[in-house]
Amino acid sequence: MKRMQVRDAKAGFSALVEAAERGQPTIITKHGKPAAVVVPVSDAERLYPEQKPNLGAFLLSLPGGAEFDRNDSPMREVDL
Repeated sequence: MKRMQVRDAKAGFSALVEAAERGQPTIITKHGKPAAVVVPVSDAERLYPEQKPNLGAFLLSLPGGAEFDRNDSPMREVDL
């Protein structure tokens, strides 16, 4: 995996993106220490799958859960 300093990554950003398009990830270093990685979109999608909002999962994630009272009375009749 290629390594590049932040200042070089800024100067050659388009080359960095082109390398990612070819499937070549690049580590960006800051003061000699790894700070970020530019990866191809396919790798990012695999590592961070998109989560679609789900009302049921949201309600279950609430602290203490969610409790609802249910009205057990019969439904009214409707003339159509």
